[in-house]
Amino acid sequence: MRYLNWLWRLFVFFMLIGFTVKNDQPVTLRYFLGFEWESSLVIVLFTFFAAGAAVAVLAMLNIVLTQRRNIARLEREVRVKNKLAELDNTPTTPISLS
Repeated sequence: MRYLNWLWRLFVFFMLIGFTVKNDQPVTLRYFLGFEWESSLVIVLFTFFAAGAAVAVLAMLNIVLTQRRNIARLEREVRVKNKLAELDNTPTTPISLS
């Protein structure tokens, strides 16, 4: 299995290298107020891909943190209920009034 993993990594690496070699033309991005950015097409594509991935992670972060808080709260409730159940199962001796 380890060899298949390394073969997959090599395949992806060579595909990215081939993509980079084939897309090395200069590209000019024009923004507002006359700002321009000139770079290689592959650099621009990878930059915007990374920015999109970062935005997706930030959008998902709130959901993940909320779920972790809920899981922690539920785990605390389970621990408390288990302790209460242990206390209820302890045999008690009746108190006699003699």
